[in-house]
Amino acid sequence: MLKGKTILLVDDDDRNILALAATLKPMGPNIITARDGTDCLEKIRQNAEINLVLLDMMMPVMDGYETLKILRAHAETETLPVIAVTALTMHGDRERCLEAGANCFCPKPVNIDELLDQIRELLVRDK
Repeated sequence: MLKGKTILLVDDDDRNILALAATLKPMGPNIITARDGTDCLEKIRQNAEINLVLLDMMMPVMDGYETLKILRAHAETETLPVIAVTALTMHGDRERCLEAGANCFCPKPVNIDELLDQIRELLVRDK
């Protein structure tokens, strides 16, 4: 499912990046990482082969909401699949992420089976 795909992991916490990368890497994707929204946009600009973004919503410099706003405003990235991966789990947070432009919402701590289902759905749609 992930062999030959490129996934951008965006999170300001190295532990989250390491855990997600360690889980996904054995499935064969190329993993790129970014520490905030500004870094995310730069990595996307430099790597046109990115198939999916796992985006933390609460980061310094530029948060996930602002990052999504910019991604969805440009033709090159308006349909790039993005999963909001966030510790924001209060009432309305899921809807806020989806309204901002995320394709899916995955709360932290991450349920790997749920995340893989979302990735599978987005990458099949991306074919």
